[in-house]
Amino acid sequence: MTRRPRPFPASSPSGPRAGHAPLPFPVLFYDRHFIVIDKPAGLPAHPGRDGGPSVEDAFALMSRHRNGPWLAHRLDRDTSGCLLVALRKQALVAAQSCFANGRATKVYWAITHGHPPGAHGVIDAPLLRRAGREGWRIETDPQGQAARTAWRCLARGHMPDGSPASWLELRLETGRTHQARVHCATLGCPVMGDGQYGPADGKSLHLMSRELHLPLEPSIHATAAPPPHMRHSAAQAGWDLDQPFLPHDVLPGPGSAPARMVPACGITAGTR
Repeated sequence: MTRRPRPFPASSPSGPRAGHAPLPFPVLFYDRHFIVIDKPAGLPAHPGRDGGPSVEDAFALMSRHRNGPWLAHRLDRDTSGCLLVALRKQALVAAQSCFANGRATKVYWAITHGHPPGAHGVIDAPLLRRAGREGWRIETDPQGQAARTAWRCLARGHMPDGSPASWLELRLETGRTHQARVHCATLGCPVMGDGQYGPADGKSLHLMSRELHLPLEPSIHATAAPPPHMRHSAAQAGWDLDQPFLPHDVLPGPGSAPARMVPACGITAGTR
């Protein structure tokens, strides 16, 4: 049985809530096992050392059961979009197995600097966490953990200052820390607003978790809307983020054969 997502605004009386308190962010999907929220950019999933709000602060509004809720995966603080919360430990184990076995579909959107070397392709570049004087960062390294991202270019254009920009769709076939950001930089298209792996442009991070699908019973499928800062930059480049330009099946699937290889950075790219 496939259950359709049940979106509703945070103030809706029909959503998961304790007493009369609504959740502080939009909910994209819910059933008795899971909730998929639309995490705002800038909101951390876990409480930080310096305090401040986090997604976990709202757990009591989702369920007061002693065996949950639990975060089933993670998003960076500045990445918005689909974030899965398991309401019970059994549901958490099922979701984590789905992620670990590569059965979950995780689609991201990014607005980037530069243009990619084709219309679509695959980045297969292991990632390693490396510490330095100014803190840690993730780098591509043959000794790192396997990391694979399928990508396609939804649109190319230019910002008002004439600099090239692209709208990329990414499917993360693994779930490494900063994978989307590092692989975009490896492609030659660092994410706008990502001063750690690209130029310090003064923007907010232009990366979102667009779609999440887990083939459980019943299945989970949620789609998030782009945040305002990404819509603004897209409009400057002449794009409407509600109107993708390519059919969804152009996105390469696992094991897809590339048309061209760039061995130095583990990128395969195809053209149309």
